[in-house]
Amino acid sequence: MAEKETKKDKEQNKLQPKSDPSFGGNVPATWKEQERAMELIKEAMDHQLAGELDKAIRLYKESIALYPTADAHTYLGWTYSFQGRIDEAIAQCEIAIRLDPEFGNPYNDIGVYLMQQQKLDEAIQWLEKAKQARRYEPRHFPYLNLGRVYAAKGMLQKALEEFRGAVKLNPDDPDLPRIIEELENKLQ
Repeated sequence: MAEKETKKDKEQNKLQPKSDPSFGGNVPATWKEQERAMELIKEAMDHQLAGELDKAIRLYKESIALYPTADAHTYLGWTYSFQGRIDEAIAQCEIAIRLDPEFGNPYNDIGVYLMQQQKLDEAIQWLEKAKQARRYEPRHFPYLNLGRVYAAKGMLQKALEEFRGAVKLNPDDPDLPRIIEELENKLQ
């Protein structure tokens, strides 16, 4: 005899809307599908860190097909960047931002990809947005990247300010005190 569905079971099986624009709007996903999508992201990350990029891409895409998240799109973009597919990486980050504008990683990543393309002025606005995002770890990355941009542009005082911001957020970084000291010496 089948057990009667409890109120908690009904609640867990409610459909949650997906709002990925690449899927044409709201597509329902169960809690189980959402959980599986998050598991796939973790598996993909493991493969990515092991250098198995094609496997990671396949798993990120499986996660997105099941339940699109800003995280999966951002990490898929990150994997594309390892393959030199920068335009595709940026496109994935743009989708991530549409899904969750408070997730800071895709803003920072776009900034980094633009830095790689020597588009330093364009990178600045994305890195500034990353600094303002509510959901972002590691929080000091956009400060580091802005420091690098400003240093490359010869704007040493602004670079110094960004590196000081980074050290406030990550005082254990062993390289930051040296970078700050070098910039201070150049400014004297």
